[in-house]
Amino acid sequence: MAPWLYWSLQLLASHVPAFQKLANHPFHRHLHRSLLALALIGLPPLLRTLGLRASRDLGLVKPAGQRRKLAGGFALGFGSLATVAALGLAVGARELNPDLSASRLVETFSGAALTAAVVAVLEEVLFRGALFGGLRQTCRWPAALVISSAIYALVHFFSKPDSPVEVDWTSGLVLLPTMLRGFADVEQVVPGFFNLTLAGALLALAFQRTGNLYFSIGLHAGWIFWLKSYGSLTHETAGSNTWFWGTNRLIDGWLALVVLGFVLLFLWQRFSRQAAAAPAPTQ
Repeated sequence: MAPWLYWSLQLLASHVPAFQKLANHPFHRHLHRSLLALALIGLPPLLRTLGLRASRDLGLVKPAGQRRKLAGGFALGFGSLATVAALGLAVGARELNPDLSASRLVETFSGAALTAAVVAVLEEVLFRGALFGGLRQTCRWPAALVISSAIYALVHFFSKPDSPVEVDWTSGLVLLPTMLRGFADVEQVVPGFFNLTLAGALLALAFQRTGNLYFSIGLHAGWIFWLKSYGSLTHETAGSNTWFWGTNRLIDGWLALVVLGFVLLFLWQRFSRQAAAAPAPTQ
């Protein structure tokens, strides 16, 4: 699919200048989009196979009364990675870009907000609603949480290989295995892969305890907002320990693992208190 997507955008860009920026993206971006498209196409038959036939089974209930969960999740996600970003700036591991302007800030924040809204909904429906929800049908939910979270981390850990010199109909198949080269870099795998697995576990735990995806969507959106804006707002300083403080990806350092660990403790205690305060079911 990726070569056809690439060629289609090149053709559109030659007639409609608005598509030029999209057409100039490296080929691995088109491969990522094709993989996402395949996942969305395969979602309905997957859900039927797993026995998930209603939107409620995916964690999608009517939004009425869910605003507090959505806002609470976003505040926690935004605040947790804001802590990582602030500490990195405070110790001098990163610095604010000197050429920041009001127009660039608006462009960065608006783009990050849009990406956060779209990606959070799509990934939560796919990974928590379908994958985690489906696995709960066949195994205990803690096991489903671990498996789905590891898969979530895996697909986010693909490297960004160089684009082929010339794109042909096999380019996507040739490029796909090279995207796994990121696992050969120990400093990327540890702790980056563990961070993403823990993030997936937090999102699945929120779904399990709240009964729907709204808190998870908000939490995920808060994280993505920082992931998409941090690299544009800051730059790495010479000699900084990126293995601990993280790179412009923000969530690939040991500090992020510590902060996410505190988020896990917070959510576990919060959900435990809510479960203890809930009225006992009537006989």
